[in-house]
Amino acid sequence: MSTNIFIQIYINVASIPENWDLLCQKNYFLSRTYLKVLEESAPKNMTCLFIGFFENENLIGAALSQMICITDLKSFGVNKSCVKAKIRDLVFKNAANHVLFVGNNMLTGQHAFQFSDHVTREKRLKLLKIGISELQKFYNNKNKKIHLTIVKDFENDEAQFLKNGFSDYYKFEIQPNMVFNIRPDWCTAEDYVLALSKKYRDQFKRARKKMTGIEKRKMSLQDIECNINRIYELYLNVTKNAPFNTFYLSENHFVCMKKHLGHNFHFYGYFENDIIIGFDTLIKNGESMETYFLGYDDAVQRNRMLYLNMLYDMIGFSINKKFKEIVFARTALEIKSSVGAEPIAMYGFIKHSNFIPNKLLPRVFKYFEPKIIWQERNPYQK
Repeated sequence: MSTNIFIQIYINVASIPENWDLLCQKNYFLSRTYLKVLEESAPKNMTCLFIGFFENENLIGAALSQMICITDLKSFGVNKSCVKAKIRDLVFKNAANHVLFVGNNMLTGQHAFQFSDHVTREKRLKLLKIGISELQKFYNNKNKKIHLTIVKDFENDEAQFLKNGFSDYYKFEIQPNMVFNIRPDWCTAEDYVLALSKKYRDQFKRARKKMTGIEKRKMSLQDIECNINRIYELYLNVTKNAPFNTFYLSENHFVCMKKHLGHNFHFYGYFENDIIIGFDTLIKNGESMETYFLGYDDAVQRNRMLYLNMLYDMIGFSINKKFKEIVFARTALEIKSSVGAEPIAMYGFIKHSNFIPNKLLPRVFKYFEPKIIWQERNPYQK
């Protein structure tokens, strides 16, 4: 009996088959509920497509793709007037305008695809390559030639295997995913504090004292809507300081997140004199708590150690709610390490559509993304 394998590309969530969620139940970020958020509030320069993999009419795999149009982005972030930044911006604008991600460029981790357990690794590789080819054809037919194709983010074991199918891609290492493991014997936040060494327990106490006069509030959908402009201002205040951005969230993004994800999305505001001066967000993903975007007033952050206190609050909340881990994602590696998060190496695969730029990718990538030097901390008692 011959096997009929085919791929279907969906441009909206309504057309996705209902058994999609059953297949993707291990990853909330591939659920129809979360994908609806992307459909309604993806960054303005991002197009999301959803891919179904079928075998004899049965859905055996699902994937998320995001195409980013660089020329639709007004600013990459802090340029710092250096030659390297100007060259990087010029390269992206002229040689990598349309970037296709297989995965979620708004998150850290493997949120690219999910297959049925019976689908072998070898078949997954084959299907992914076919899926990428079909996506590239889809955009070419709309006069949007894909310049760069990126498949992300994978831990070492999976990346080693994927390399077999993506041998014509450049395998690159990106900033590690900072993951905080919650010990089984921790029942409250106090258990975590007691596990810290004196140096880091003192850091915890010092940070908490700095928060005098600041009130933390769990915000509802209505609360978020009432503060939408200020929230977006605080988000941009943090994001604009990044050296490089490929997207900016839409103004209604957090409203859409709360509207669709409900109790699976937590939004906490930090208020001083009844004015919101910071916020952080969390998303439940099975037994993991995933940190999401945040924002704050720079002056308050410096004087009140606001970011560090946000990390402590996320830890306390996740311990109380019996989660197994907190995914702190990448960036701010050292401060996350100082509260107990550990680095997990992450890899991706990248390919340029033209032969010569593709050959230059290893050198170009290392030039623009040099390895970050940072000191890993161990805050616990030995």
